[in-house]
Amino acid sequence: MTQSADKPAVAVLGAGSWGTALAALIARHGYPTVLWGRDAATIAAITGQGENTRYLPGIPLPGSLRATTSLHEAMADADLVLVVVPSHAFAETLRALAPLRPPHAGVAWATKGFEPGSGRFLHEVAGEVLGDDVPLAVVTGPSFAKEVAQGLPTALTVHSDDADFAQQVADALHGPAFRAYTGDDMRGAELGGAMKNVLAVATGVADGMGLGLNARAGLITRGLNEMLRLNNAIGGQPETLMGLAGLGDLVLTCTGDLSRNRRLGLALGRGQSIGDAVREIGQVVESIQTADEVMRQADAHSVELPITSNVRDVLHGDISPAEGLKRLMAREQKAEYPQSLFG
Repeated sequence: MTQSADKPAVAVLGAGSWGTALAALIARHGYPTVLWGRDAATIAAITGQGENTRYLPGIPLPGSLRATTSLHEAMADADLVLVVVPSHAFAETLRALAPLRPPHAGVAWATKGFEPGSGRFLHEVAGEVLGDDVPLAVVTGPSFAKEVAQGLPTALTVHSDDADFAQQVADALHGPAFRAYTGDDMRGAELGGAMKNVLAVATGVADGMGLGLNARAGLITRGLNEMLRLNNAIGGQPETLMGLAGLGDLVLTCTGDLSRNRRLGLALGRGQSIGDAVREIGQVVESIQTADEVMRQADAHSVELPITSNVRDVLHGDISPAEGLKRLMAREQKAEYPQSLFG
């Protein structure tokens, strides 16, 4: 597809698998797109070979996609900025882009998680770093980078307090094989994107232990219940978590072996150590930090999350996966909904 002069220029920050896949998608939709990354070898491969040989080997990228290690160059003409870095690098990336951001450019992100150490939602971090006048949006939903890069059908959602900016971001993503919806619940959307990673570890552990499909379905359903209860406590909209940002992302991450968090759980369930499992996966596994931050939110709002708390204890090495299962199965029998889910 040729680039259109009336389409906004997009800077995608983060040249991992997800950043590269989104940059390729947007470039294929005819938007002038530049991808920024720190690793010179990765950027050189994208420029010279038309492929991210480290993260998406064998998948050709559009020739119109530019790549650079210069943040100044990436930001120079940007009308829209899309941040796609791990949560632990989110605040640092925002602080670096802030003085380079053209005044009219809004900032969206496809990062999932919380600010490590504080437990703050990423839109709170972005508002503090960038100021109240910058349009912000979160891109989230069920999506594996490899499938997006391959052009397989995908649906995501874009949430923002600014409806026009949500639409601008969705327009850049929306295309023949990619549906982009919009919403206005950034808090709920971010919670869903973070919690599903933790719950994917639980289902991975169960599958790694050979506990069967019944156990997997039970964990997904009760995990969704935990997401909904915490979402209600923080003021999110229940519809958000019954959609792409919650249920959709939860099912994908809990059942798809492209998920790093599920693969971590599988390894733990089969008796591997956390260190060995993470080294084998070879990329950031968000659940390791996110489990602590989710429980920080739960404790602050007095919400009980038995699956999430057991995952946290397993990831800390405080208990074994078998002990975590024993804890869950020993919980008091009760009605599925002792009161209204949101009562």
